[in-house]
Amino acid sequence: MVDVRVGQGFDIHKFADAPIEGRVLVLGGVQFPGERVLVGHSDADVIAHAAADALLGAAGLGDIGQYYPDTDPAWKGADSLAILRDVAAKVTAEGWRIGNVDCSVVCESPRIAPSRDTMVSLLSKAAGAPVSVKGRRAEGLGAIGRSEGIACFASAVIIKES
Repeated sequence: MVDVRVGQGFDIHKFADAPIEGRVLVLGGVQFPGERVLVGHSDADVIAHAAADALLGAAGLGDIGQYYPDTDPAWKGADSLAILRDVAAKVTAEGWRIGNVDCSVVCESPRIAPSRDTMVSLLSKAAGAPVSVKGRRAEGLGAIGRSEGIACFASAVIIKES
């Protein structure tokens, strides 16, 4: 018998009003020097966070905030690929195999396409399974369309054979 589960993840971070000393924009593990940075407790990588949340949800393990709360100093400035690796380990420790994770990033800038292959490689390595990344624009609508932040939606498939 094969058990297949699907999880959804979401993350959103706003852009900082001013540069933050020592901080760079990180999306899918890729650094974007010179771009506005996102506000967050860790490195604010919305793609890695949404992917991790989707995996946790699929496995019925809660959400990212339960394991990596923004009140815990241990996660201050953390590399979100490390969080994704840890989540993947939690999911596989429960006997699940990660099928894939699909991520849709919504932002006006930076452009995702030029860095997509690197993001896919870094995220897939961290998750131990295929991760896809798609860039979407909000076409000027809402907070994301006004370039106030970046959001990411993710879906994950996990499989357990018994």
